[in-house]
Amino acid sequence: MNKSEPMVKITPKVKTPMLAPPVAEIIPQRLEIHGDVRTDNYFWLRERENPKVISYLEAENSYTAQVMAHTEELQNSLFEEIKGRIKQDDSSVPYKDGDYFYYTRFEKGKEYAIYARKHGSLESAEEVYLDANLLAAGHGYFSLRDVEVSANHEILAYAADTVGRRIYTVHLKNLATGELYPDKIPNVTGMLAWANDNKTLFYAKQDLETLRWYQIWRHTLGSDTADDVLVYQEDDETFSSYVWKTRSKRYIMIASYQTLSSEFRYLDADDPLGEPKLFQARQRDHEYDLDHLGDKFYIRTNHQAKNFRLMSTPVTSTGMADWEEVIPHRDDVLLSNFELFRDHLVVQERKAGLVHLRIVNWDGSGGHYLDFGEPAYLAYISTNPDPQTNILRYGYTSMTTPQSIYDYDMSTRQRTLLKQDEVLGGFDSGDYVTERRYAPARDGVLVPLSIVYRKGLKRDGSQPLLLYGYGSYGSSMSATFSAARVSLLDRGFVYAIAHIRGGQEMGRSWYDDGKLLKKKNTFTDFIDCASYLIAENYTAPERLFAQGGSAGGLLIGAVINMRPDLFKGIVTRVPWVDVVTTMLDADIPLTTSEYDEWGNPNDKVYYDYMLSYSPYDQVSAQDYPHILITTSLHDSQVQYWEPAKWTAKLRALKTDDNLLIIKTDMKAGHGGASGRFKRYRDTAFNYAFLLDLAGIDK
Repeated sequence: MNKSEPMVKITPKVKTPMLAPPVAEIIPQRLEIHGDVRTDNYFWLRERENPKVISYLEAENSYTAQVMAHTEELQNSLFEEIKGRIKQDDSSVPYKDGDYFYYTRFEKGKEYAIYARKHGSLESAEEVYLDANLLAAGHGYFSLRDVEVSANHEILAYAADTVGRRIYTVHLKNLATGELYPDKIPNVTGMLAWANDNKTLFYAKQDLETLRWYQIWRHTLGSDTADDVLVYQEDDETFSSYVWKTRSKRYIMIASYQTLSSEFRYLDADDPLGEPKLFQARQRDHEYDLDHLGDKFYIRTNHQAKNFRLMSTPVTSTGMADWEEVIPHRDDVLLSNFELFRDHLVVQERKAGLVHLRIVNWDGSGGHYLDFGEPAYLAYISTNPDPQTNILRYGYTSMTTPQSIYDYDMSTRQRTLLKQDEVLGGFDSGDYVTERRYAPARDGVLVPLSIVYRKGLKRDGSQPLLLYGYGSYGSSMSATFSAARVSLLDRGFVYAIAHIRGGQEMGRSWYDDGKLLKKKNTFTDFIDCASYLIAENYTAPERLFAQGGSAGGLLIGAVINMRPDLFKGIVTRVPWVDVVTTMLDADIPLTTSEYDEWGNPNDKVYYDYMLSYSPYDQVSAQDYPHILITTSLHDSQVQYWEPAKWTAKLRALKTDDNLLIIKTDMKAGHGGASGRFKRYRDTAFNYAFLLDLAGIDK
């Protein structure tokens, strides 16, 4: 829709199909724990290889296609419109690593990135060292991870997944000749780190059933992968493990982590055959991460510091007893990240829900904060491979400002805009307004809301509004730009993000107050945000929509069980909704490592609490909003059967005639379709669902 066109007047219009939806076969499965016997009629849908399961999913897809057939023109229009805003022959801002400038670029009509570099200067000839379009040819799904060049810039390691299960195969390439080495390492996570000898590669492997990352291996270039050496194994099933290299390129780091604890081992990158040394032994409730510069390690830690503080220690003595404080703990500021430079320290902080970048001078002279000047935004530390420079590269975006990359001279305080994503089709950020509001929760806490809409909004409750939320794992949702979202805004939608408890927008306590036995705060916060938006006349219940994915799908599923009357319709992507059954099954991905997030249902206290909000278990005979559910057959995070079971149970119990459709991507994983543009087909489909319910047909 062209930005110059007026907003469309909304007249509610819902097309309820006369088609009979698929009905899942009922096969009762008796489940018992803590003396509680439950019957799960749809447990059989987890049989991935069962032809009946595949037939059922395909029947649901056919039903969804028929239900949405009248929106096909709108879907195509939305897809072309969204695609038309994206500059197809685009490239990233090059960054300098050693004597090379590295960047990625896209060519018109192609779905995947081309990896390229230039030697010596940006005026040099381009060298394409990896073309993902060629690798993806013939595959319905394709994903690259950890495209890593060796220390001498002569050998490339990359990991590819052609299924969507996040199980990768590592390939090695000679960048001088362009030839692939015969070395091929299958069934790995894709986490890679080169030693400084340019022939030793460290990688992480996962358990192929639970997908828990638990082993770190060492491969020598040119050797048989059967001879690879196991360097470290994490035996605690609540922990996972991965490998990386410090920015100084001095150390290989092996990390073990879980929700509430972490532990690191380090190995001199010049001595890859050496024995990794323990940095600081794990302790319950102690989370830390680190990096290296000069003769010190720097540690971000929550030891006696709920919102984290920054410490340092000599490389010769890494135990906690020798740590010295660099940045103290602050009750109102979350220390979320840091970057080390020769003359400066950059600290990424969250205060009052917003990110701040702080420059600290090592010589003790006055530091300062960068000013961003908008009420809601995201700023972040970008790619800075050289710690010897005075230039900080950072990224910035807001709900009205496209992704922007800056270089900032930390000595002169001069900033240079290197690139702002070009949004085609006549987009003008001045046509849109972003706001920061605070909704009162029922217990008196103020919950931040980030809001964006097109100028000219009349706050009379007549506009449709899409409310998004997540609220889990301490993940903070940021107010960022979306070129696709413009298609909703230009059609009169308001878009809002509810920064509910369970994230870390307002500090560590915000996370602690939205997990375990306080998880319901996440759901009631979202409901209270929705009620606030209605009370403030941004929208009305008959025009209010909600969206969330993965753990955000849990949020939406719980909310519509509690307050279905608040919403016209919902969209959930790969929703995690069968909480109790999943957390009782230690053989599927993500279970054992998440007991500290959700609780262990083998403990009756947690079992009872989880059961009281689990969306699948709490489906009841009541009216529900219009519902669109999307999932993927090969999802490694949320198994496809959870949304499939949820759909079947909703259809059996709900008392309304509203739409209930599920769309299963039979070729993708947790992230949905791969490729630069394919995913916007899904976006267009979801938007068409919302717009159709709002009475907007073009």
